[in-house]
Amino acid sequence: MTDTIVHGSAPRKASPREHTEVRGQAAFEDLDAPEQEYRVWSREEVAALRARTGSVSPWRVVAVQAVAGLGCCLLALLLVEGPSVGWSAAYGAGAVLLPSALLARGMTRMARTAVGVAMNFLLWEMLKIGASIAILVIAAKVVPDLNWPVLLVSMVVCMKVNWFALLWRGR
Repeated sequence: MTDTIVHGSAPRKASPREHTEVRGQAAFEDLDAPEQEYRVWSREEVAALRARTGSVSPWRVVAVQAVAGLGCCLLALLLVEGPSVGWSAAYGAGAVLLPSALLARGMTRMARTAVGVAMNFLLWEMLKIGASIAILVIAAKVVPDLNWPVLLVSMVVCMKVNWFALLWRGR
């Protein structure tokens, strides 16, 4: 890639030193620009932005995860004999649903600052991960004749529902 510098009317190839000076000068031009003024949006403007961009309630995602978990339980019961398979699928769905509901509950509480929102998310996400791990640790003791592959498939199906939230969201 070659850069050209125009002095007067004739373009010429930039030397390495001029190339550095030109790029450095361009990088510092933004620092000299006057600061932009910010204004507070009205309720109507915020409502219009939300209507344009669309948003998905975290509770809607949890509800769809519950439906997916129920589908996994029914499918497991239809394909494999024995109630332990259904309980394994239900426990796998629960291992995703309960922590997701915990996170949804925590995230619906509004923080006032950007730092507060980030800290709120980190706190509830850590609680979600801890709850998921705790649920999986006690799985073998709670579910008789636990079927790990069915449990894990049910978990994966319920977790992948989160990706559909991106499709539900308006452009």
